[in-house]
Amino acid sequence: MTSEIRRTFYPLIDCADTAKSMEFLEKAFGFKPSGVHRDDDGNIVHAEMSYDTGIMMFGNGEPGKSALYVAVDDPDAHHDRAKAAGAEIFRELTDQDYGSRDYAARDLDGNEWYFGTYRP
Repeated sequence: MTSEIRRTFYPLIDCADTAKSMEFLEKAFGFKPSGVHRDDDGNIVHAEMSYDTGIMMFGNGEPGKSALYVAVDDPDAHHDRAKAAGAEIFRELTDQDYGSRDYAARDLDGNEWYFGTYRP
Protein backbone atom coordinates (compact mmCIF):
# COMPACT_ATOMS: atom_id res chain seq x y z
CA MET A 1 0.00 0.00 0.00
CA THR A 2 1.40 3.40 -0.96
CA SER A 3 0.40 6.58 0.77
CA GLU A 4 -0.11 9.87 -1.04
CA ILE A 5 2.69 12.38 -0.64
CA ARG A 6 1.21 15.65 0.58
CA ARG A 7 3.81 18.29 -0.24
CA THR A 8 3.68 21.65 1.44
CA PHE A 9 6.85 23.64 0.61
CA TYR A 10 8.08 24.39 -2.92
CA PRO A 11 11.26 26.40 -3.51
CA LEU A 12 10.90 29.04 -6.23
CA ILE A 13 13.96 29.56 -8.37
CA ASP A 14 14.27 32.69 -10.52
CA CYS A 15 16.58 32.34 -13.48
CA ALA A 16 17.92 34.66 -16.13
CA ASP A 17 17.36 31.82 -18.65
CA THR A 18 15.02 29.15 -17.28
CA ALA A 19 15.51 26.68 -20.17
CA LYS A 20 19.29 26.84 -19.87
CA SER A 21 19.16 26.52 -16.07
CA MET A 22 16.84 23.51 -16.28
CA GLU A 23 19.13 21.82 -18.81
CA PHE A 24 22.10 22.36 -16.50
CA LEU A 25 20.26 21.10 -13.39
CA GLU A 26 19.19 17.96 -15.22
CA LYS A 27 22.68 17.25 -16.57
CA ALA A 28 24.63 18.22 -13.44
CA PHE A 29 22.38 17.11 -10.58
CA GLY A 30 19.83 14.68 -12.03
CA PHE A 31 16.72 16.83 -11.62
CA LYS A 32 13.90 15.81 -13.99
CA PRO A 33 11.56 18.24 -15.78
CA SER A 34 8.00 17.57 -14.62
CA GLY A 35 6.11 20.47 -16.18
CA VAL A 36 6.89 23.32 -18.55
CA HIS A 37 4.35 26.03 -19.40
CA ARG A 38 5.04 28.48 -22.23
CA ASP A 39 3.43 31.69 -23.43
CA ASP A 40 2.21 32.23 -27.01
CA ASP A 41 5.75 33.16 -28.08
CA GLY A 42 7.20 29.91 -26.69
CA ASN A 43 8.87 31.53 -23.66
CA ILE A 44 8.81 29.53 -20.43
CA VAL A 45 6.56 31.31 -17.91
CA HIS A 46 6.47 28.53 -15.32
CA ALA A 47 8.31 25.24 -14.99
CA GLU A 48 8.76 22.49 -12.45
CA MET A 49 11.53 19.96 -11.85
CA SER A 50 11.56 17.03 -9.49
CA TYR A 51 14.11 14.98 -7.63
CA ASP A 52 12.87 11.96 -5.69
CA THR A 53 9.75 13.27 -3.87
CA GLY A 54 10.75 16.97 -4.04
CA ILE A 55 9.53 19.53 -6.54
CA MET A 56 10.85 23.02 -7.26
CA MET A 57 9.29 25.72 -9.42
CA PHE A 58 10.99 28.11 -11.84
CA GLY A 59 10.31 31.51 -13.32
CA ASN A 60 12.20 34.16 -15.19
CA GLY A 61 13.15 36.93 -12.85
CA GLU A 62 15.91 38.26 -10.68
CA PRO A 63 18.39 35.44 -9.94
CA GLY A 64 19.36 35.09 -6.29
CA LYS A 65 16.11 36.39 -4.82
CA SER A 66 14.66 34.19 -2.06
CA ALA A 67 11.11 32.93 -2.47
CA LEU A 68 9.04 29.98 -1.33
CA TYR A 69 5.64 28.62 -2.31
CA VAL A 70 3.64 27.07 0.52
CA ALA A 71 0.51 25.01 -0.14
CA VAL A 72 -2.29 25.83 2.31
CA ASP A 73 -5.80 24.45 2.64
CA ASP A 74 -7.57 27.76 3.37
CA PRO A 75 -5.83 30.61 1.53
CA ASP A 76 -8.50 33.14 2.48
CA ALA A 77 -8.00 32.65 6.21
CA HIS A 78 -4.23 32.51 5.73
CA HIS A 79 -4.28 35.79 3.77
CA ASP A 80 -6.41 37.49 6.41
CA ARG A 81 -4.04 36.38 9.17
CA ALA A 82 -0.97 37.62 7.26
CA LYS A 83 -2.61 40.96 6.49
CA ALA A 84 -3.68 41.43 10.12
CA ALA A 85 -0.09 40.79 11.21
CA GLY A 86 1.15 43.55 8.91
CA ALA A 87 2.61 41.44 6.09
CA GLU A 88 3.16 43.37 2.85
CA ILE A 89 0.68 41.76 0.45
CA PHE A 90 1.95 42.44 -3.06
CA ARG A 91 -0.48 40.17 -4.89
CA GLU A 92 -3.98 39.90 -3.46
CA LEU A 93 -5.99 36.68 -3.37
CA THR A 94 -6.64 35.51 -6.91
CA ASP A 95 -8.23 32.47 -8.51
CA GLN A 96 -5.67 31.20 -11.04
CA ASP A 97 -6.56 29.59 -14.37
CA TYR A 98 -4.73 26.40 -13.29
CA GLY A 99 -7.06 25.93 -10.33
CA SER A 100 -5.17 27.49 -7.43
CA ARG A 101 -6.38 30.27 -5.20
CA ASP A 102 -3.37 32.17 -3.95
CA TYR A 103 -1.72 35.37 -2.81
CA ALA A 104 1.81 36.67 -2.30
CA ALA A 105 3.49 38.59 0.52
CA ARG A 106 6.90 39.83 1.60
CA ASP A 107 8.43 39.24 5.00
CA LEU A 108 10.38 41.83 6.99
CA ASP A 109 13.56 41.10 5.00
CA GLY A 110 11.89 41.39 1.60
CA ASN A 111 11.75 37.65 0.91
CA GLU A 112 8.72 36.62 -1.13
CA TRP A 113 6.20 34.09 0.15
CA TYR A 114 3.51 32.62 -2.08
CA PHE A 115 0.58 30.81 -0.47
CA GLY A 116 -2.11 28.88 -2.32
CA THR A 117 -3.94 25.65 -2.92
CA TYR A 118 -1.82 24.42 -5.85
CA ARG A 119 -0.08 21.10 -5.18
CA PRO A 120 1.80 19.79 -8.23
